[in-house]
Amino acid sequence: MAWNEPGNNGNDKDPWGNRGGRDQGPPELDEVFRKFGDKFGGLFGGKPGGNGGLSGIGFTLVFLIALVVWALSGVYTVKEAERGIVLQFGKFDRIADPGLRWKMTFIERVIPIDIEAVRSLSASGFMLTEDENVVSVEFEVQYRVVDPTLYRFSVTDADHSLQQALDSALRYVVGHSRMDEVLTTGREIVRQRTWDELNKVIEPYKLGIIVTDVNFKDSRPPAEVKDAFDDAIAAQEDEERFIREAEAYAREIEPRARGQVTRMTQEAEGYRERVALEARGEVERFEKLLPEYKAAKQVTRQRLYIETMEEVLGNSSKVLVDVEGSNNMLYLPLDKIMENRGAQTPTSLPNQNDINHLRSKLSTSARNNSSPQSTDRFANDRFSNGR
Repeated sequence: MAWNEPGNNGNDKDPWGNRGGRDQGPPELDEVFRKFGDKFGGLFGGKPGGNGGLSGIGFTLVFLIALVVWALSGVYTVKEAERGIVLQFGKFDRIADPGLRWKMTFIERVIPIDIEAVRSLSASGFMLTEDENVVSVEFEVQYRVVDPTLYRFSVTDADHSLQQALDSALRYVVGHSRMDEVLTTGREIVRQRTWDELNKVIEPYKLGIIVTDVNFKDSRPPAEVKDAFDDAIAAQEDEERFIREAEAYAREIEPRARGQVTRMTQEAEGYRERVALEARGEVERFEKLLPEYKAAKQVTRQRLYIETMEEVLGNSSKVLVDVEGSNNMLYLPLDKIMENRGAQTPTSLPNQNDINHLRSKLSTSARNNSSPQSTDRFANDRFSNGR
């Protein structure tokens, strides 16, 4: 039976400890706290059931415990790549270096800033060029923090400010460049100009950051003219390929031409030396022959005549044979005979005795048919040519 049903004789207790089902409310809060203090008050020197509260020793112990907890809560660590900005009552106080540090809890606050990490921002969009064309450009900038204080307090948001500065610098450079430069040949120039312009924009704001690199990621013409620009880029690539092939051909031909020039120069120098040496030899021969001629003119003339005839007739394939007692001379066409017989059997050449015999007959014929005056004239011409 429930404690509050009719007929209950009062033996059952209600939830608040009352008997007999009397309509009494829940206990007061003061009574609850008093009971709690009676149970735990003795731990700090108080009397159970008393109203004295904590004693002096208990208060000191609580204060010391709270002080230790407060001191331990101020211990923190700054990483190697970070610098800590310490704020005291919201005002900048100092920079905390890497390592184990301590701050006053509830009085100081530490904001860690990473100064070694390389951060990146990107800017993209359709931009108008100098020749009034629209291009889609995408840029990326890499930077890092060099001054944590300026990075945190110089502007409201340094990263957002850098983003706006990048967009402004990029639009300025693209607006002063032609479309062909942005899409093809002038990409590196546009990149460098954007970097310089970005540094000029952020310098007065003292953001505490340094731009380490700027990357020209992509640039595209509008979709309506994309095919035409693809053809133009392909033509430029073909031009560069032809230029490289021509340069390779030039590098191949030039050493060969230089070798030919060197060879021809050496041959000319050799020919010059040969002609000079032959001329000197002729002069020395003439100088040695002149005393012999003065000593025996007739013998020297005859010898010169014979040597000259041997030199002239030695290179001829025709043979003239003088017959004794007659003014007729026989002509032997040895060149024709050799041509007719060369394809069948080897032609037998005359031996040395036959050659000597022909020479003696030629000498005899020359002595009989030539006068001394003609011999003297031949010798004089020989010496005149030698001079």
